[in-house]
Amino acid sequence: MTNKYLMIHNDIVGKIEAGELAFNSLLPSEHELKDHYNTSRETIRKALNLLSQNGYIQKIRGKGSVVIKSKKVDFPVSGLTSFKELTTKMGKKHRTIVHELALVKPEKQVQSHLSITSKDLVWQVFRVRQIDGENVILDKDYLMKKFVPELTKEVCENSIYEYLENDLQLNISFAKKEIIVEEPTDEDRELLDLEGFHNVVIIKNYVYLEDASLFQYTESRHRPDKFRFVDFARRNHL
Repeated sequence: MTNKYLMIHNDIVGKIEAGELAFNSLLPSEHELKDHYNTSRETIRKALNLLSQNGYIQKIRGKGSVVIKSKKVDFPVSGLTSFKELTTKMGKKHRTIVHELALVKPEKQVQSHLSITSKDLVWQVFRVRQIDGENVILDKDYLMKKFVPELTKEVCENSIYEYLENDLQLNISFAKKEIIVEEPTDEDRELLDLEGFHNVVIIKNYVYLEDASLFQYTESRHRPDKFRFVDFARRNHL
């Protein structure tokens, strides 16, 4: 049988994830929770301690327990995770809409990003990412044809990384990332649901293969309310 404090923990987690308990709101007092769940104060404290350990609440002396877990999607800054992998793991309803797929001679800015010339052909892929029915990401991908000979709309709608690794047997190894905040462009406003938002968060990715060949440059343009850009850091003690 599940311990009572775990049942209380899971119930409160469910309310936070559903948005019933909003980010930055106060939980009811320990006394109110004790009466609501018909249990002891010790059991409530065990549930609250577990919520705190799992990053859902922060206990503040003299104030109570504040909800610090939001409904935003945690976007791992240091990892190389595809949109499909991320949303599937989070259990989010998602969809990818391909707005452009073309083999082109790269513009000077793209040439600079990929360290190539106008003679090198690249796949230009613009995709809108939907989460829970809202257009929240515009991905602008540029992949070098010398590494990716063929690319289809079906692949782009599903997962380019899945195709590169499973079908083309490419060993994607690491990426250099840059994060900036800018005002939305006309293109951002046309393709994303940005009503009420005055900024987009842009992650620029330079992606390398195992042999250190740079093969992809991506600008991932995010609506700022849906994501938390997270990383894990540990201090090295000398």
